[in-house]
Amino acid sequence: MSKRLGNLIRQARTDAGLTQEQLARRVRGLSATDISLAERGEKELTQAELKEIAKETGVTQKSLLDAAKTGASGGKTGSGKSSSDIRLTGEEKKLIRAYREADSKSRAVVKMILLGKDGSEDAAGDMIGSLMNGVKDLLGK
Repeated sequence: MSKRLGNLIRQARTDAGLTQEQLARRVRGLSATDISLAERGEKELTQAELKEIAKETGVTQKSLLDAAKTGASGGKTGSGKSSSDIRLTGEEKKLIRAYREADSKSRAVVKMILLGKDGSEDAAGDMIGSLMNGVKDLLGK
């Protein structure tokens, strides 16, 4: 396993506020020692393990899998930045997790709000109002 991948795993783990032991408890089949070895580039992890680490730390699976494939050569994103240069706040990680767990209809609504399907701020405002009314109806208020 490459040192680059190990560094990505370490960064993702620390950004998620997890110790090696905490991450190991969340990833089936890995111990804290395994995490430590992987972070130092001394242990090969399976794709399934990398995917689980990505899920638990809030990074994209692609960033870890690409790093595993490219080894020490280093990859660049379309923006010219390395995938390891992208940092997410804790709040952004929570939003990403919530989005990933949402059903397809909820994801579509989020996309419409954030991307403005017709480019109109009024459309986003109307949609938020409709959502709030739906929540009120569910709560019986």
